[in-house]
Amino acid sequence: MSFLEKLNQQILIGDGAMGTLLYSYGTGSCYEELNLSHPEEIRSIHEAYIEAGSDLLQTNTYAANYLKLGRYGLEESVKEINSAAVKLAKKAAKSRGYVVGTMGGIRSITPMAFSLDEIKRSFREQLYCLLLEGVDGILLETFYDLEELEAVLTIARKETTLPIIAQVSIQEPGILQNRLTLNEAFDRLESLGADVVGLNCRLGPHHMIKSFEEVKLPKKAFLSAYPNASLPAYTDGKFHYGGEAEYFRKSAIAFRQEGIRLLGGCCGTTPEHIRAFAEALKGAAPITEKVVKERHIVSVKNSNVRDDTPLQQIVKERPSVIVELDPPRKLNTEKFFQGARELKKEGIDAITLADNSLASPRIENSALGYLTKTQVGLRPLIHITCRDRNIIGLQSHLMGLHTLGLNDVLAITGDPARVGDFPGASSVYDVSSFELIQMIKQFNEGLSFSGKDLGQKAVFSVAAAFNPNVRSVEKAVERMEKKIKYGADYFITQPVYSEEKLMEVYKATKHLKAPIYIGLMPLTSSKNAEFLHNEVPGIKIAQSIRDTMASLQGDPIRSAQEGLAITKSLIDAAAELFNGIYLITPFLRYEMTVELARYTNKHSKRQGRMKNVESVIN
Repeated sequence: MSFLEKLNQQILIGDGAMGTLLYSYGTGSCYEELNLSHPEEIRSIHEAYIEAGSDLLQTNTYAANYLKLGRYGLEESVKEINSAAVKLAKKAAKSRGYVVGTMGGIRSITPMAFSLDEIKRSFREQLYCLLLEGVDGILLETFYDLEELEAVLTIARKETTLPIIAQVSIQEPGILQNRLTLNEAFDRLESLGADVVGLNCRLGPHHMIKSFEEVKLPKKAFLSAYPNASLPAYTDGKFHYGGEAEYFRKSAIAFRQEGIRLLGGCCGTTPEHIRAFAEALKGAAPITEKVVKERHIVSVKNSNVRDDTPLQQIVKERPSVIVELDPPRKLNTEKFFQGARELKKEGIDAITLADNSLASPRIENSALGYLTKTQVGLRPLIHITCRDRNIIGLQSHLMGLHTLGLNDVLAITGDPARVGDFPGASSVYDVSSFELIQMIKQFNEGLSFSGKDLGQKAVFSVAAAFNPNVRSVEKAVERMEKKIKYGADYFITQPVYSEEKLMEVYKATKHLKAPIYIGLMPLTSSKNAEFLHNEVPGIKIAQSIRDTMASLQGDPIRSAQEGLAITKSLIDAAAELFNGIYLITPFLRYEMTVELARYTNKHSKRQGRMKNVESVIN
């Protein structure tokens, strides 16, 4: 009897975890490689699950694809590892169970980690290896990203008529990361040819059962569930799971009542958990009808309404000046706030605060931003990097900014930790700047990155970075266009040091609707110019300017004056092309940007008067 025929008549029991079981034994290498180096150990785990009552075994191939094996230098062993895995599972199953080829999701919670083209190529290679060994079906599991699962399911359905099990993983009960409900996701997977649709990983029995309460029985496909044993604990440098087998025995009845036809286990489960499932459901007939619990939709309130005009709107309507004033490296903030007050007098629209620029620790920028807003009365624009916080920290940080009413942010990647004061520190980079922009914009919809309801809509205005100091401005503009698609409202550039570059940027970006603040930073000395040009990523200074600064070496006053003169000349040129000027303060020398802000505003007024005269003449 075929797998699907049997599933049509009864509830089948899957197996449990392989990776976490090997981890609990102290194995910490590539688990899929153990198919080759420790085959008897893998086979004995399969046999233990068969003895416990499993009707279906997964091959030990969850991450046996080109992309993931590449982490261990095993990318050329895809065929060898997958072939060995199928043979081991078949030897253990004999005639007592079915064997499905397991293929795990690659993207996880960071969709941009790999492109779909890379994933498809890697998937095809692994799929062919599994099919050649004669598996009874294909199991696609732990897919957080529905786009990825739909792409690989389409390929699998085209290549084989064998049964396909397609399982998503969710972080919040009942909904996917992209906010789709499980019913919507399962309908899409069924329409693409999945024979079994379901959930695995992340959730334990309690939340997985609650998720299935809202799921209708599919028209043709069957439902599957592979819960984790429990939430993981972390003790003495190792993860471990609890979850008593007796708890699984009781949960089995509830899973049956929700229409589950294939029931197994994921992380932390053992043969004892599977035995509990098998014993609890022995002889139990599957249900064919169920009452579906309606999903309770909570309306998201927008109680944090902005009381100011977003910067992207200001710079579209009139000339605008913003100034970067870095948080201090030391605890004394007197000079910082003195500079902020002087800049406010010049009528700038915002003060921007970097997030540990050049990977060196500074006073936390949201703390200074809040004080700048409440004590100085100046709008703060808070930089947020992907470097220092994981997704948990980023979401918490955004919630804090929302609570403080700091609604203007700049989303950037951030310089790697190795360039800063602590080169041994970790650079997190859970997300890219694109995904960070997307995360912030989801907050504006009242949704967390995982799709969870936040109870309120945020009102963030999101700036993105643009580096024009590259060989191909066209490619840099393509990145801008991509950031706009992810939700960027406007752009702030790295400092520019030539009129030619200003014109090049203008021509390359004039088709974009998102406004641009052109970055300008006064030079303070020849050493400063050479350092910026040669050692700071994203900054290039023309040879003529560096020669001029070199000629003034040893005279700090004239060097600073020349730096201001160069920047004023660039302001004249930039103001003809762009409404936004972004002045970057060097070394907290705010008197330089105060003078430049004053000059820029006077230039804007002159330019406004000239335009008025022209309109009268015309």
